[in-house]
Amino acid sequence: MTQDTIELSPGKIKQPADSGETLFQQLQTKFPAQRVELIFTIITFITMMAGLAADWLEAPRVFATVFYTIAYITGGTFGVMAGLDSLRHFTIDVDLLMVLAALGAALVGAPFEGAMLLFLFSLSNVLQAYAMDRTRNAIRALMALRPAEATIRRDGQMVTLPIEEVGVGDRMFVKPGERLALDGRIIEGRSSLDQAAITGESIPVAKEPGDNVLAGSINQRGSLEVEVTRLAEDTTLAKLIKMVEEAQGQKAQTQRFIEKAEQYYALGVIIMTAVAIVLPLFLLKEPFNVTFYRAMTLMVAASPCAIVISTPATVLSAIGNGARKGVLFKGGVYVERAADIKVIAFDKTGTLTEGKPRVTDIVVCDAHWDGDETDLLRLAAAVEAKSEHPLAQAIVLAAQAREIALPEATDFHSETGLGVRAETDGRQIAVGNRRYYADWVMDGLENATAVLEQFQDQGKTSVIIADITETTRRAHVLGVLAIADVLRPDVADVIKRLKNLGVEHVAMLTGDNQRVAAAIARQAGVDAYYAELLPQDKMQLLQRLTNQYGPVAMVGDGVNDAPALATAEIGIAMGAAGTDVALETADIVLMSDDLSKIAYVIGLSRKTRKTLVQNLAFAIGMIMVLIASVLGFGLALPLSVIGHEGSTVLVSLNGLRLLRYKGE
Repeated sequence: MTQDTIELSPGKIKQPADSGETLFQQLQTKFPAQRVELIFTIITFITMMAGLAADWLEAPRVFATVFYTIAYITGGTFGVMAGLDSLRHFTIDVDLLMVLAALGAALVGAPFEGAMLLFLFSLSNVLQAYAMDRTRNAIRALMALRPAEATIRRDGQMVTLPIEEVGVGDRMFVKPGERLALDGRIIEGRSSLDQAAITGESIPVAKEPGDNVLAGSINQRGSLEVEVTRLAEDTTLAKLIKMVEEAQGQKAQTQRFIEKAEQYYALGVIIMTAVAIVLPLFLLKEPFNVTFYRAMTLMVAASPCAIVISTPATVLSAIGNGARKGVLFKGGVYVERAADIKVIAFDKTGTLTEGKPRVTDIVVCDAHWDGDETDLLRLAAAVEAKSEHPLAQAIVLAAQAREIALPEATDFHSETGLGVRAETDGRQIAVGNRRYYADWVMDGLENATAVLEQFQDQGKTSVIIADITETTRRAHVLGVLAIADVLRPDVADVIKRLKNLGVEHVAMLTGDNQRVAAAIARQAGVDAYYAELLPQDKMQLLQRLTNQYGPVAMVGDGVNDAPALATAEIGIAMGAAGTDVALETADIVLMSDDLSKIAYVIGLSRKTRKTLVQNLAFAIGMIMVLIASVLGFGLALPLSVIGHEGSTVLVSLNGLRLLRYKGE
């Protein structure tokens, strides 16, 4: 078929401009190939009907011959081009079969039937191209997301520049309602950004100074000043568009099999047609016209157009659907392969968990102290505000979340890996682990010990807050804070949903210690967990799971999980917006941090496979019915053409239903 591949760019077919160009070449230069074929199809219909009218009116034969000749030229141009191209590669395709059948009809004195075949064949191609264009539009929509220009400050002035002229480090200004032209980091301003087109997130995301922003996002409220961090060709959106284009070129397993089988099938059809001519003609002594006409009808009936088009129409629709929801399949093969997943292995940090520590518990241990949890957090945060340690930042963020005003801290001291101390609120406060207080005289440690052990069993990191007297090396315990990388709130529900979909085994892989892993695994509801793993350990474990259960999907954040993502049957990178490693390594990329998209991926893959089976069964069944009708009931060529082309269009439309898939 002439439209069995997809081009994302509706670009024109370039031809050298010279005075010797044919009308066909000039049309190709001015219009996309699809529109040229539509024009030729219309001309084919008009001249075909004109030839029929000339026959009915018994006009001079030359008129009918001229009209039919034009119909054959316009209706067969694309088929001849495709057929010759196939022959140059030593293959045979359905285009060649259709042209041969039409010429055969003319040879036996049925030029109208041949013209009708070429008209319906061309019309079928145009309709398929139109249907496929709906898939293309899902990708073109991504291209339209990025503005062509950006407002930049240059030499103290605001100028509007093409995005290709904007460099890394330039300051870009974005007004409310505008799309971001380039990736960057907010320098000034706060707003909410609609990132739905890039990440699939339905809810706008709050952004403030220091946060990264993506090209194609819509600035909803405040004005933003953004420092550009990537050139136009390097933005996440540009990479997403490129990879969707490449994905459409990576064919599914079924499609590759069909394309390989098509060559042998088409050759078999030609041999069958030759036999259908020779045997009745020489053995049964049938008239040549009758035998040849039936053979041409048989050739049309047996042609595999519907089989060939059914797979790309279906798979490309699935890829387009995923792209609109922030899910990137990096090839049709992965659309099919995801349906076979038996095991899902999750990385822990940044995948099942949020990937950053948070204060989970605040416990006051001194019953005689007049302070409460808020006071304890206020003192700890005031001291930790001077530190850059991730745990210190978690404590400060917890205080900010409660809108606690922090007193000034002075005389700050830090001991790496142990703790910190400073003077604040009229007293000396220390925040540290048990080893920090090893050489201090502790008052009230007994009350805190039970709390510390409880948090330790839960896999949480604990720090002791104490009021200290440095001259006497005495510390009075005020309370304990527990800090942990917490589970994402939807994890348990996601895992239940995956089990309901038929995933046999869900595992968690982590480099953390056994205690932390056990606590997170218990909360998540996974079937098994594997702790203290090095990258090479994860790869070996995935192979073991594959041997035990079947195909394994590895889900990670795409940074430190690259070897495991590459090893698994399916590598799924989540939260990959702006993460180069994820875009390059994984087979399926979830542009947001939404774990529920994994169930969507499996559901879409299974729906795709079901649709493929439907299309192939229908296409093969229709071919068998048409062949039986030709041989058993003498089915006329026009009816064979209608049945053949009708089935081709129907399987295309059935595949396009995947564009509307929303999940199970």
